[in-house]
Amino acid sequence: MDFSLVLVIAVAVAGVVWLIDLVALRSARKARVAKAEASVEGELDAGTREKLARDPWPVDYAKSFFPVLLLVLVVRSFAFEPFQIPSGSMLPTLKIGDFILVNKYDYGLRLPVVDTKVLEVGEPERGDVMVFRFPEDPSTNFIKRVVGLPGDTIRYEGKQLYVNGEAIDKTLNARNSSEQSGEDLLDETLGKHVHQIYNNPQDPGPQMREIRVPEGMYFVMGDNRDHSNDSRYWGFVPEENIVGKAVAVWMHWKEGFPDFSSVRLIH
Repeated sequence: MDFSLVLVIAVAVAGVVWLIDLVALRSARKARVAKAEASVEGELDAGTREKLARDPWPVDYAKSFFPVLLLVLVVRSFAFEPFQIPSGSMLPTLKIGDFILVNKYDYGLRLPVVDTKVLEVGEPERGDVMVFRFPEDPSTNFIKRVVGLPGDTIRYEGKQLYVNGEAIDKTLNARNSSEQSGEDLLDETLGKHVHQIYNNPQDPGPQMREIRVPEGMYFVMGDNRDHSNDSRYWGFVPEENIVGKAVAVWMHWKEGFPDFSSVRLIH
């Protein structure tokens, strides 16, 4: 289900009903009250007046929900949108069950549903954690780390990442991580971002010769390097598929009760 489309339709329907009431139905109700008052001697009793002047239920619902729906649409489309992490491809940075906030503003304002950019604000930077619509199935949202920008050259050999011919610095943090058995935990510096990744020393993984990132495209990888379906396998992310920048974890809920103790910024 396309929630953005449903939300836009709900806002439009509520807004149209409210507008019709403002320009036509409200005056008709006032006319009924005036006619009833003229047909009786003295004042019209309060109960009858309230019944004649009462908003029809569609109008009542529209007036109640329209402001709330419009606020949700604006915030969700142009400021922040919540997502849930469904897979382990971004371990150890993001865990299965993390609920994250995605900044929709940093990469430019886009119209909901059609996703047309209407205001240039900024572009993804190397090292950002980015949410995007999967190029092979745009109905599915993916989250990965931006590795290559338009014009960059990328190579991945022997578990070493090269950007523009330079090896990306990484240092061993722990062998056979306690959280991910059989995986080495490493600190990697990508652009101005220092983050952690997993590598499996027993798995040779994919080997990728040097490629150039086309204009308007981005090369992305998961931090769980040997367990991530990313650009090494299916190619580049078009600029128009970008949803936003993941900036914070606001809740973790995999089972049991929601856990708010893991609230943190995403690096």
